[in-house]
Amino acid sequence: MRNGHTRLKFVILTQQPWEDKNIGSNIWDMAYTLAKTHQVLLVNQAMDWSVRFGEGSKKFQQRQRFIQRNNGQHLIEVEADFWVLSPKVTLGSFNWLPDSPVYDGLNRCNGRRLAVEIKSVLSELQWESYILINDNDMLRGFYLKELLRPELYVYYLRDNLSASTYWKRHGARLEPKLIVKADLIVSNSIYLTKQAARYNSNAVYIGQGCDQTLFDPDKVEAEPSDIARLPKPRIGYTGALTAMRLNVELIEAVATRRPDWQVVLIGPTDESFPKERLLTLPNVTILGARPMRQIPAYLASMDVLINPQVLNEMTIGNYPRKVDEYLAMGKPVVAVRTEAMALFEKHVFLAETTDAFIDSIAKALDGTHPSTAKERIAFALSHTWENSVRLLSETIDKLLTKKVRAA
Repeated sequence: MRNGHTRLKFVILTQQPWEDKNIGSNIWDMAYTLAKTHQVLLVNQAMDWSVRFGEGSKKFQQRQRFIQRNNGQHLIEVEADFWVLSPKVTLGSFNWLPDSPVYDGLNRCNGRRLAVEIKSVLSELQWESYILINDNDMLRGFYLKELLRPELYVYYLRDNLSASTYWKRHGARLEPKLIVKADLIVSNSIYLTKQAARYNSNAVYIGQGCDQTLFDPDKVEAEPSDIARLPKPRIGYTGALTAMRLNVELIEAVATRRPDWQVVLIGPTDESFPKERLLTLPNVTILGARPMRQIPAYLASMDVLINPQVLNEMTIGNYPRKVDEYLAMGKPVVAVRTEAMALFEKHVFLAETTDAFIDSIAKALDGTHPSTAKERIAFALSHTWENSVRLLSETIDKLLTKKVRAA
């Protein structure tokens, strides 16, 4: 027992490389919170052929540097009761194959190789019974329930990834099957919870957290130099810059219709994002990725923060983590209206058209807001990882109790 709780052991399969700290990660925050009362083994994203030998080789080099910094160790204890495993195994890259039994066989082979390494580490830690949480990876994690035989298999559905080009090829078929066989599906989105409940009645909404220690306006001291040189008003966005999630035409409309506004976009870009096209506009600034610890200072330097989502299958139901971070800094926020954004309606301008989006920014700059800065901060800080993990833990406790009674 610790802190009055039964100590459980959690193995967490994550998609985002642990060594990449430029974008926040729900599953990392959940893992840190779980480790306060339980034991956690986070399985870092396994590298595959495409990363090691192809276009993603920079990610592989980043992983190698990370391991070197840790004296060549693939298993490290980052804090008490919290370990991170960076798998040695390099998985095959088979997503290009047709959706067929051949793909399934090779994917199962990948799962088996990953499971062997995880089992070896579990033996080293002397863990015999544990709960497995899969962070939305319907491909690499598809066979791990059978291969690892955890006490419970939990699928964390935080994004409709199977709507994207890469994941859809096999995920459109495999994710529903994975949801069916999972013991529990938890989600940070009411929309995605409802989608999962079509296949499995054990689908639970656990909400979302916000890093209250990081996103605190009182802790921001200096304005970043690359922002200080820009005139005001500044209209800002932070996060991944990708056409799969952002409405580029909406961003262009804001910049072209209001040349007196500075549009500042902060985050890593992918090939789908027309960076060069936007940079032809004199009042658009695109900064690269910044470490998460620096993001609050950038947010504090903006006059209005925006979330110009494109509406598609992938974005319609996702929980906008960045909006909580915006609100935690007390800033006025304008966002595209989606089903998931209804939760924020009392504190965020929600727009359904380009005109409404631009008008809402103008209102925010003029001092008209749905709520006060104090109310915005209080609302964001009501979304804690402690509350989210408590709901997860309570649901797991009920399932474990039910399992014992049925035995």
